[in-house]
Amino acid sequence: MLKKIKSRDVQLGMYVHEVCGSWMDNPFWKKSFKLINDKDLRAIKDYNIKEIWIDTDRGLDVANEAPVVTDEEEKNHINTAMHEIATQHKIHKPRVPVKEELVRARKVVTDAKKDIIVMFNDARMGKAVNMDQASNLVDDINQSISRNSDALLSLVRLKNANNYTYMHSIAVSGLMMALGKELGLDSDTIQEVGMAGLMHDIGKLYIPSKILNKVGRLTDAEFVIMKSHPFQGWELLKNTSDVTEITLDVCLHHHERVDGEGYPDRLSGNELSLYARMGAVCDVYDAITSTRCYKASWEPAESLRKMAEWKEGQFDDTVFSAFVKAIGVYPTGTLVKLKTGRLALVVEQTKSSLLKPIVKVFFSTNSMVHIMPELLDLSLSPDSIIGKEDPLHWGLDLTKISDL
Repeated sequence: MLKKIKSRDVQLGMYVHEVCGSWMDNPFWKKSFKLINDKDLRAIKDYNIKEIWIDTDRGLDVANEAPVVTDEEEKNHINTAMHEIATQHKIHKPRVPVKEELVRARKVVTDAKKDIIVMFNDARMGKAVNMDQASNLVDDINQSISRNSDALLSLVRLKNANNYTYMHSIAVSGLMMALGKELGLDSDTIQEVGMAGLMHDIGKLYIPSKILNKVGRLTDAEFVIMKSHPFQGWELLKNTSDVTEITLDVCLHHHERVDGEGYPDRLSGNELSLYARMGAVCDVYDAITSTRCYKASWEPAESLRKMAEWKEGQFDDTVFSAFVKAIGVYPTGTLVKLKTGRLALVVEQTKSSLLKPIVKVFFSTNSMVHIMPELLDLSLSPDSIIGKEDPLHWGLDLTKISDL
């Protein structure tokens, strides 16, 4: 049985199913393991891990008097919270159909990746960042996001270890602008947060690749070096002309937490700007939905639910809720099961409800056979989503499904 417990109640002999919180900020590179040595137990305390999921079928149980949350209770709580967010969603102006925007978005992403590679390589060689070029790039991303954010955001999820830094920058730029629109920011500020997203990780240029791409657990010394990238990026950008305070702020503070346990300055509460809070949410979401050399990606809906679980202390409530509204309770790229027993891939959000996206139906779980792919607008259909599904459970490669 899975139970979420406080770190103060963890003891040797327990089986750690999962550490609560972003994998980027915890000392364990394995998701699940048996807690058998004092060093790992001390690491839980030293890294200020607050809660842990344990599997009582594979290790010791927690003491009877200790507070616990079961897996079912957690899922019900998060589902309720997500549905509450969905019912508060504002209906925005009509968008260009995703199929139409995908054509333009592919060119935007291709051109943007080329430009980012040149800009970042120039910066690595000591040249000034070309902010005019970056501004044009952000404008192109912004226009695509305005026409239909699902198109570009679905494309930038398809990244690999070799192009991660560049595609991550494009993705966070797009996510920041989509979030900014949901928060009601003015057009100039939306452009600024897009630039901040583009430049937020530029400090990783100075992190040795053997650390940046290490498959196993980082040593304490390596983790200190990794955590230096916000300051290194800020140091580079502060001497660059035409860089705004918003960009500098997000670059330096996108790893801060609202409870003050982030880095590099351990800011908390009102010390954190709205833009830093936005950067924290967008950066984590894209990171955990991306495949890295040392971890497999999580699916979009699963990632949102994990972030909802970590939200207390890590993310700003208002910003996180707006983020869910911006990308959907079932974001584009999520595998879902319908009431009729069919599997479908979410391909686009609808303006009427975050719970009723447009999906591509392709498999029947009743007869266990592939069926003719069909686009289905759930806002116009009696069918409905009963839950998200794990593609690995069904042996599916969603990148191939999306091309059906």
